[in-house]
Amino acid sequence: MNSKFLGTGVALVTPFKSDLSIDHEALANIVNYNIDNGTDYLVILGTTGESVTVTKQEKKDIVETISKANNSRVPMVLGIGGNNTAQVVEEIKTTDLSKIDAILSVAPYYSKPTQEGFYQHFKAVSETSPVPVILYNVPGRTAKNMEPSTTLRLANDFENVIAIKEAGNNVAQYLQLLKHKPDDFLIISGDDDLALGVVLAGGAGVISVIGQAFPKEFSEMIRLGLQGNAKEAYKLHFRLMDVIGYIFEENNPSGIKAVFEALNKCNSAVRLPLVQASGELKEKIKAFVKQF
Repeated sequence: MNSKFLGTGVALVTPFKSDLSIDHEALANIVNYNIDNGTDYLVILGTTGESVTVTKQEKKDIVETISKANNSRVPMVLGIGGNNTAQVVEEIKTTDLSKIDAILSVAPYYSKPTQEGFYQHFKAVSETSPVPVILYNVPGRTAKNMEPSTTLRLANDFENVIAIKEAGNNVAQYLQLLKHKPDDFLIISGDDDLALGVVLAGGAGVISVIGQAFPKEFSEMIRLGLQGNAKEAYKLHFRLMDVIGYIFEENNPSGIKAVFEALNKCNSAVRLPLVQASGELKEKIKAFVKQF
């Protein structure tokens, strides 16, 4: 079961037209571009997909478009999370998960629960979900770190909690998780800049933002890492290093959408409160894409 999520998953953007309606054609093209170039699985409606500013109906339509384009070629993971546990449980119960291989559920944000609060929240998620659960720790967005001891407690107590997307940009925390995790529990990097190092240390792969723009090179880098071929993998890491910095310079997903605009895959429109990448950043990204 867990081997489905080895390698490179990508946190897909939600492309918008200039009137900010969803550009389903661009979305389908991005899905095909990724599958054709080696991406291992798709992550739908995470932070990068601007999940907090798309409506319930739009979420259904996005899943439908991606599912149709994918046509069962690679596994699909759906983001369902939040800081109202009852609401998250309700959303899991009322969402059609028949084509979904796992849910990605973010640690509750804003509320700043204790470690016991994190545990009880994900216990409720685990007990409700009919599909495997990938935990998602991203303290830079949630304002509170889920500590390795809590993650490992969840991993040991619930069979369907199969992985964590760890995105604390904290090498020591990754190593704690890798050292103490159960054998079949996956540590997935949520930090594009650290992904290769995590894989070389025993991680299962990555859920990447930049990977969807350069799927061939990024997924090859992770594959080489999983094979222990650090030298060849780092050659690709160094090629991508600058653009990884660029896309997080202002905010995500404005940066990755500017990359897609430079690649002519979709425009760089985002919904408020996000704004498009600045002219200066777009120029840097364009220059990178041109010489890549």
